Amino acid sequence: METEADHVEGFKAEVAWVTKAGDSDLENHIAIRPTSETAMYPAYSKWIRSHRDLPLKLNQWNSVVRWEFKNPQPFIRTREFLWQEGHTAHLRKEGADEEVYKILELYRSVYEDMLAVPTIPGIKSENERFPGGDYTTTIEGFIPSVGRGIQCATSHGLGQNFSKMFNIMVEDPKLAEEKDSKVYVWQNSWGLTTRSIGVMIMTHSDDKGLFLPPRIAPIQVIVIGCGLSARSTEADREQVKTTCDDIVERLKAAGIRAQADHREGQTPGWKYNAWELKGVPLRLEVGPKDLQKQQTMSSRRDQSEKDKVAVPIASLEQDVAEILKTIQTDMAAVAKEKMMQNVKVLKENEWDQFSPHLDSKCAVVFPWCTTVACEEDIKVRTVRSALQDTPEDKKAPSAGAKSLCIPLDQDRWGVKVEEGVTKCMACGGLAKSMALFGRSY
Repeated sequence: METEADHVEGFKAEVAWVTKAGDSDLENHIAIRPTSETAMYPAYSKWIRSHRDLPLKLNQWNSVVRWEFKNPQPFIRTREFLWQEGHTAHLRKEGADEEVYKILELYRSVYEDMLAVPTIPGIKSENERFPGGDYTTTIEGFIPSVGRGIQCATSHGLGQNFSKMFNIMVEDPKLAEEKDSKVYVWQNSWGLTTRSIGVMIMTHSDDKGLFLPPRIAPIQVIVIGCGLSARSTEADREQVKTTCDDIVERLKAAGIRAQADHREGQTPGWKYNAWELKGVPLRLEVGPKDLQKQQTMSSRRDQSEKDKVAVPIASLEQDVAEILKTIQTDMAAVAKEKMMQNVKVLKENEWDQFSPHLDSKCAVVFPWCTTVACEEDIKVRTVRSALQDTPEDKKAPSAGAKSLCIPLDQDRWGVKVEEGVTKCMACGGLAKSMALFGRSY
């Protein structure tokens, strides 16, 4: 832990230490890793002996501990969390840089294509980059209901900083004829955590409970018998149950994750509410009248009960697959529209609109000089004491705005930074990039 000074300083406040074993005090305290660079890289220096060993790409799932706050928030910020982290080593900077953005794109795809959560890919500011690394790329989310940005996943270019500290070297084949042909490798690390579950829940939910995007829902379709009463015959009941089971088997055979709810003692309405709470994307209802028409009524979790649609049993597999595809697309589109409605773009002379937008639960994009001093000043100037009036906001790490990222797509905002001309909206110095700022988790 003490080998890499910047790395330790960046995580110093977050490191948990084991100081006792039973009743005995430990002579040497043990640090529980907040991340795995210093745990893994001494081994890298032994494993990597030749340029032929590169690139080395390792991925692991594990838990880490960060003792950094007073108010845990499930999935979003907890002292111990599960994540996937990758650690790679490359011979050339170009190969390392290429992989940083390849991984970032994979993470963007996980959120947008699977979780239906919109993101803004970008680069972290100097203040927010990974301790000990050269630069940090990120995909940033935004939760409109609370007006807070959230870091979804990161991919770090570590440069040669860690390889120099841990002596991870190889001979460069291009320098074979030279006296000193050994070079330090170029390294990356990247991570995606169980925070993704929390971001998805906050993005897709209402007063009834959760929405689950079809691509990741454990149960995509729930089939429920209905329309039966005390007057219904045993033959009617059996026919409804058999049809529900047949529908489930047909859907499963078509690769759709389906289940029937035959629980006794609960009304269909109670079952509807129970599965809506769990976020199942699609409900199929089967009753005696539906059987007469050879159809089932479908209800999408992301739509009102009034929007039920009849689905012919004959074309069930194709129609249900199409509905699930549409739900996935619509959920992503609705979430993206909500996010973009809450991202405001300001010009260099519009500082007076910054805090009002923040207080209206928005994030802001504006021309920025990218300096550490300016970012710290922005955070101080945008603290709002009234924000501490609610229990929810007291859990937030800070009420002041900070940089969420410098978006990779600088052209999407309609305001361009002219080098040497455009002024920073916050301090009046020369702006370098459009930057996304907001209050965050």
